[in-house]
Amino acid sequence: MCISKLLKNRSGFTLTELLVVIVIIGILAGLTIPKFRSATTRAKATEAKLMLKEVYSLQKVYYLENDVWGPSLEAIGFESEPLRTEGGNARYRIELTAVSDTGFVATATSVIDFDKDGNFNTWAIDQQNRLVQTVAD
Repeated sequence: MCISKLLKNRSGFTLTELLVVIVIIGILAGLTIPKFRSATTRAKATEAKLMLKEVYSLQKVYYLENDVWGPSLEAIGFESEPLRTEGGNARYRIELTAVSDTGFVATATSVIDFDKDGNFNTWAIDQQNRLVQTVAD
């Protein structure tokens, strides 16, 4: 008899209480999702940085052996993985955009618009090992 009395007096959550909890969860999700996207974009940019550092190292070796900067990625021995747009895993297209007697510039341009704003993330490195983001996504 005592148990049935307790169960009758016990009430569940009201609709207002449930709505307040749902609103709080929505606010917390709204605060954390943009930070999560930013973290994933930074992690994806690490791919570009690593590939450009490899191009720099290969160019340095080529220069030490030949006294000129490598004229192409193939000449220095750089092999890129197939791009995501071509069925591979690479998110960045690597190119030698400038080669002269005094130096070189290599760029990594994203083939995916990470935040769908029309800008494609681009990084560049030169003969001084200066790695900079030229276009932020």
